[in-house]
Amino acid sequence: MDFLRPASWEEALAAKAEHPTAVPIAGGTDVMVEINFDHRRPEYLLDLNRIGELRDWVVGEENVELGASVPYTHIMEHLRAELPGLALASHTVASPQIRNRGGVGGNLGTASPAGDAHPALLAAGAEVEVESVRGARRIPIDAFYTGVKRNALAPDELIKSVHIKKADGPQQYSKVGTRNAMVIAVCAFGLALHPETRTVRTGIGSAAPTPVRARDAETFLNAALDEGGFWDSGKIITPSVAKQFADLVAGACNPIDDVRGTAKYRRHAVGIMARRQLGWTWEQYRTDGGGTGRTLEGAA
Repeated sequence: MDFLRPASWEEALAAKAEHPTAVPIAGGTDVMVEINFDHRRPEYLLDLNRIGELRDWVVGEENVELGASVPYTHIMEHLRAELPGLALASHTVASPQIRNRGGVGGNLGTASPAGDAHPALLAAGAEVEVESVRGARRIPIDAFYTGVKRNALAPDELIKSVHIKKADGPQQYSKVGTRNAMVIAVCAFGLALHPETRTVRTGIGSAAPTPVRARDAETFLNAALDEGGFWDSGKIITPSVAKQFADLVAGACNPIDDVRGTAKYRRHAVGIMARRQLGWTWEQYRTDGGGTGRTLEGAA
């Protein structure tokens, strides 16, 4: 195994162009596990740790540009107001040591359906900026996941950053695991209210071959909130609407039975999380006009 260690982003792109099979490594929290268990033996490792710009973030007027290697700890500490759903998801990642190393770029590169960041990114409507020596492009998060642990990257492309609109309303995230820490999600769910456009978006993790949105549930809830005048009145969402939304979210799952949980349990748990998160986010919207959800302490 050859180890490539570029000193700049330009050198990294050139190395990836010359060695398209090179596996990028930054935090290493996914890649090293596969290598240590001999599940993967790449010909080249492309170390990105010398490229400081991948650990930078920029808070703009409307969006946050999040470098691919920004650690989850930094998201929790510095971006919980702008990216509350992703901050909540970051809080559930493994251990403090792994949160200090791992970043969103690694989750995207691995594209595991169980990656903790995916439901929050789907709910927020993120875009993934990728680049090669041929140029840069942005991939909408909805088009990024192409199969089980597969993504839309070309062989010579690297993930540079993620562009996420700053929250204009409450966002939530929750995850079911076999224990409280250091655990792969049995299933996960994220929800974001977007009052500016009067829409909701969802994200489901570890309950389908890829991270997915519950599009029928979103369409139903968007119509129910609009037709019922909920956005203007701020009235409590009726139990029947909440139940129908939860049932449609559960129906969007396409899970499997494995050692972590059964398909039936995953569907049930995702529906429960959807109903609860709708209650949490809507109560926040009602009480403070579209705040950014529970604090991390409240979610722990």
